[in-house]
Amino acid sequence: MGTRQYSGGGSGHVVLDDVAKQIIEQLQEDGRRPYASIGKAVGLSEAAVRQRVQRLLDAGVMQIVAVTDPLQLGFPRQAMIGLRTTGDLEAVADRLAELDEVDYVVITAGSFDLLTEVVCRNDDHLLEILQRLRSVEGVASTEAFVYLKLRKQTYTWGTA
Repeated sequence: MGTRQYSGGGSGHVVLDDVAKQIIEQLQEDGRRPYASIGKAVGLSEAAVRQRVQRLLDAGVMQIVAVTDPLQLGFPRQAMIGLRTTGDLEAVADRLAELDEVDYVVITAGSFDLLTEVVCRNDDHLLEILQRLRSVEGVASTEAFVYLKLRKQTYTWGTA
């Protein structure tokens, strides 16, 4: 399974035209939608859609992945963990991103320097992960926010 590192911010973002946004919207509805169907919906040939999708993937604008339900895969415990750090913030973020159980790392403003999301087998596994996070050089403290129930999760932003 691949991991995508995001640099965020910066002025190197890609400007999307209306057709690119429509292609992304089609794929957000169904990531397996055939290029021919997308082409019909957006007014391009299958080959043109294939090229456009490849450019969007190469530019890092999007990725096409299978989104799983952790509960169905035997990971009923999820948590967001706020971390306060000392030293080089980006180096700490990079070290945390290397941990298999960590699926999300973001540098934040506010009372936490970093937020990480973890998916766990049970509370004992969460405790083990918290201990591993706390042992990372530069982590001063952690605070876990255990998910009790997921009410909404979407990936449809970015094309309006």
